[in-house]
Amino acid sequence: MNPTASAETLNDLNRRSFVQRSSFAAMLAALGAVELRAQTPPAPVEKKAAFTVNIAVIGLGPWGREIVNALGRIKEAKVVAICDTYPAMLKRTGENAPAAAKESDYKKVLADKNVQAVVIATPTHQHKQLVTEALAAGKHVYCEAPLAHTVEDARAIAAAAKAAPTSVFQAGLQLRSDTQRHFLMQFIRSGAIGKYVCARAQWHKKQSWRRTSPNHDREEEINWHLRQEQSAGLIGEIGIHQVDNNSWFFHELPVAVTGFGGVLKWEDGRTVPDTAQCVFEYGHGVNFIYDATLANSFDSDYEMIYGEDAAVMMRGGKAWMFKESDAPLLGWEVYARKDNFHKETGIALVANATKLVAQGDQAEDNTPAMTTSLQSALESFLTNANEVTNAVEDFKATFGDADKAALTKHLATVPRQPAAGAQEGFEATVSVLKASEAVAKKTRIVYSKEWFQI
Repeated sequence: MNPTASAETLNDLNRRSFVQRSSFAAMLAALGAVELRAQTPPAPVEKKAAFTVNIAVIGLGPWGREIVNALGRIKEAKVVAICDTYPAMLKRTGENAPAAAKESDYKKVLADKNVQAVVIATPTHQHKQLVTEALAAGKHVYCEAPLAHTVEDARAIAAAAKAAPTSVFQAGLQLRSDTQRHFLMQFIRSGAIGKYVCARAQWHKKQSWRRTSPNHDREEEINWHLRQEQSAGLIGEIGIHQVDNNSWFFHELPVAVTGFGGVLKWEDGRTVPDTAQCVFEYGHGVNFIYDATLANSFDSDYEMIYGEDAAVMMRGGKAWMFKESDAPLLGWEVYARKDNFHKETGIALVANATKLVAQGDQAEDNTPAMTTSLQSALESFLTNANEVTNAVEDFKATFGDADKAALTKHLATVPRQPAAGAQEGFEATVSVLKASEAVAKKTRIVYSKEWFQI
């Protein structure tokens, strides 16, 4: 979901931004929550000498403009072109990328040999054509999630990505590149919260999701997400990040999903429900309950994973652990910093906890300046694009370019920063598209393993 609409209209409807609220954190602290924080876990790939990647952004709606702004804060990125069919979007975005060429025809961007990588931030139903053509043009591609509005289009995108080993393909599941989420994933998988029993997540925002324009045709165009034939719905366009986060942490795909919902608030002719609930079934009887609504804002958005010894809440860039009274002690508690919260003691979980010195009774926040999930994802994309480009050039200089199989095998060994690739993006897209179908039909759908195969 990346429409070209005004930023004001979508200011508080950013499906990929998980808002932090200090008052909420204070409430959790009062309950004796243990905050789970990563400081500086070692990166999977050490960045080499300084480099620059020439990149273009196609689709300049609110999220596309946010991507351009984020790229402007990354020294390895050089935005050389921006593209949108709507002149006003080009003009507005151009203010933050003054050196970039402004194009209304994406084909000109893809034909530009100076462009090494592209970000596809257009409406979901336009992704297939743009991604497949970009890969065919030899570009590295970052495609926003979901990959497509149909399973067939998503599979075509993933297949094209796998057939282009010299191009980096990254799906816009930005939490997969987030240092904090990797830290939490390892913590939860370690068994620290005990056996999984259930999980849930929500996204609540009172907002019509309809955009306005003085031009009727333009208004129809920018409201594509309200039509089932073009949209993946709330679960697909917004919930994909939280659904994927749960599958990633569980390290498995859902086996079935039951959906509920309908147009309960905004009865304006839309065919996409404004309220939806899904129950995703995983192995061993564990369920993940997800709900999203445009009719109420209470409690906003967060994710929960419950274990027999503790529960973990994730909200934006922070997380808290709530231990059961009969939970066993964990080894790191002996060394970790103790923070006092309204006469309750919380144990901060941070990387390299054994190296921390005693800090007394007062809580102290050692968290470094936060890098957003979007910035982390784009940094991973740029680093991986540079690594693969250099590996291809080195291989061809040494062995020539006749042996494509050998080159592909070599590229598979190139270390990369953490990111969602074609397989992860496809699996997440299939998961939510089938969930949206279940919501529309108010039924239970059993996932076939073949659906997740590219």
